[in-house]
Amino acid sequence: MKLNLLPYLFMLLLLAACSVSSSHNDLPENTIPATVDRIVDGDTLKVTMKDREETIRLLLVDTPETKHPSKPVQPFGPEASQFAKEQLEGQEVGIEIDVSERDKYGRLLAYVWIGDQMFNEMLLEEGLARVAYIYQPNVKYVDQFQKIQRKSQEEGKGIWSMEDYVQEEGFNEEAETPNSSISKKDSNEKCQIKGNINSKGEKIYHVPEGSYYKITKAEEMFCSTTEAEAAGFRPSSR
Repeated sequence: MKLNLLPYLFMLLLLAACSVSSSHNDLPENTIPATVDRIVDGDTLKVTMKDREETIRLLLVDTPETKHPSKPVQPFGPEASQFAKEQLEGQEVGIEIDVSERDKYGRLLAYVWIGDQMFNEMLLEEGLARVAYIYQPNVKYVDQFQKIQRKSQEEGKGIWSMEDYVQEEGFNEEAETPNSSISKKDSNEKCQIKGNINSKGEKIYHVPEGSYYKITKAEEMFCSTTEAEAAGFRPSSR
């Protein structure tokens, strides 16, 4: 006696479809679903959306540097990166575009939603970012962001716990605080490995003692070879 499996297969497919649909139910309707693959730093992440990888730069916020090619690790930069990893890495998120879609580096400019919370706002609430790069026409949430920032300033959270640390043009590397987990000595010693993508699209990292280190233009900086390889970079042959 043969069993008719079609009704069972139909039910399985229906349940799977419902499961996928419900995973995005909490996201705002005007967002594009994406999966966070990797955190570059507090305000930059790699996601997969529509079967392709994109680099997302969070709109209207700026976190202290951890992997800038010409700057040391800045106080509260590692905290911002770690917070982003804990909240976003491996998660399904919603990508909200404002008006202008990309910056000059080809990165998507976006507000990132996790459930019904916007991560840009979460950084400001924790005192791990400042409101910055306010350029028309991408100013949809700027008044809202500035209100959140004022509250964090009043409470002395994170970057606001350091006197004269937050400047109009960025972060003052000369400012000192006992609250920062990164000392000046450590900031100069860490994240020295240069990541570069060559003309063939190969991801290669260069260590300070390497032959091509000085002439290599860094597109990403890494604190260890393990971190570089986890990001898909291979060591230079020289």
